[in-house]
Amino acid sequence: MMQPAFILILILGYFALLMGIAYVTGRKADNQTFFTANRSSPWYLVAFGMVGASLSGVTFISVPGWVGDSGFTYFQVVLGYWAGYFIVAFVLLPVYYRQNLTSIYEYLKDRFGYNSHKVGAISFFISRVLGASFRLFLVAIVLQQFIFDAWGVPFELTVVLSIVLIWVYTQKGGIKTIVWTDTLQTLLMLTAVGMTLYYLGNTLDLGLVEILTETAFENYTRTWVTEDFMARNHFLKSFIGGIFITICMTGLDQDMMQKNLTCRNLKSAQINMVVFSFVLIVVTFLFLVLGAMIFVYAEQNQIMIPLMEGSPKSDLLFPEIALNGGLGMGVGIIFILGLIAAAYSSADSALTSLTTSFCIDFLKLDQYSGTQQKKIRKQTHIGMSIVLILVVILFKYILDRNVIDGLLTVASYTYGPLLGLFAFGIFTPFKIHDRKVWIVVLISIALIVVLGNLSSETLGGYQIGYELLPLNGLFTFTGLMLIRKKKATT
Repeated sequence: MMQPAFILILILGYFALLMGIAYVTGRKADNQTFFTANRSSPWYLVAFGMVGASLSGVTFISVPGWVGDSGFTYFQVVLGYWAGYFIVAFVLLPVYYRQNLTSIYEYLKDRFGYNSHKVGAISFFISRVLGASFRLFLVAIVLQQFIFDAWGVPFELTVVLSIVLIWVYTQKGGIKTIVWTDTLQTLLMLTAVGMTLYYLGNTLDLGLVEILTETAFENYTRTWVTEDFMARNHFLKSFIGGIFITICMTGLDQDMMQKNLTCRNLKSAQINMVVFSFVLIVVTFLFLVLGAMIFVYAEQNQIMIPLMEGSPKSDLLFPEIALNGGLGMGVGIIFILGLIAAAYSSADSALTSLTTSFCIDFLKLDQYSGTQQKKIRKQTHIGMSIVLILVVILFKYILDRNVIDGLLTVASYTYGPLLGLFAFGIFTPFKIHDRKVWIVVLISIALIVVLGNLSSETLGGYQIGYELLPLNGLFTFTGLMLIRKKKATT
């Protein structure tokens, strides 16, 4: 069993390494460095770093934990992700590069007007705050369970310390620092899952083929749901939902696109996106295999799913086995480093993108002098850190489901307006009555909330899943069609 003090020393050592990277990349940094990395990032560096940012602590912990309830069915969604990345690469990226955007929501201002711009920015702001908070919450509860509870440190202080550390190393170099730290963090995360798979495989005396064929794994490796279309996780619903989740959570998300927009040109950004999509499929599959292995290992060694607030929390099973499951000190060390890397790789970019969007989309930073811009950016960075702290703490008291399931459900509500607005802007020639866009968006969200809360009995046995997201986009698109101006754009 690893001692809390030793784990803390590991974390502080890792943080010192990040600070070293931040120092090197943050020298002579200005606002353009913070926001765009001076558009000089090599595509392969961005692609590798995006793996870590996309997976995050949610994938690192929650995906293996989800296998206990859902088997490999999440892979159906992942295949949808893969298809969605091609749409992002060849439909959305050309739009962003053509207009030389810093915040992608500036497109909505140019296309429709002030109110559409604000709707897009607010939708992203809410989506990213909630998404980043989901991810940070998951890591915070692991740190709390295995380190700080032993010292009587309250959960709230754990959250504050976690986010302060992120703020420290991102506050100067911004996205330029993140491109490099994400590369390191992705490497550590992949090393962690690889080593854990290796040690578990040796302990169980199983290889990959045996895992997919052995009777003991049958309950955990079911992948395809094709028999009952009414089921929430039917293949078609999962695949289509995955496509739209990628379009929204990557292609219409300032956080992910900000990294792509640091590439030297459009071609480099597209290569980055395509390569990244293939890598992500392989890596996610390995996490699912890891999930099956930890549940079988737990059964064979009578390891119970850890409790949180008196209830079993499957998200905590992987950390429990890695740290206290008898796999050795090496697995424990690499797990902690992988976990922190996973947390920071998504949280640091989220914090930076929130700062970027708020400065560009709300504060109109370009209207201030250079000295004022820097001051405002730093103040905003602190403000965004405080917002994340408050929301993560709130989640402790309201979150009652697997984190990744909760994350994807929330995306259905918050990213829908972005999907409808961008689709209407790209695929139609029409202008809209910009002042009425708020009405359209609020009605669309209200309809989705109502639809999402209908029981399967009301819908004749049909269970609504991730199709809520494209439906939200469709409602918004239809509403925009109703408020279009008669004369199309040229």
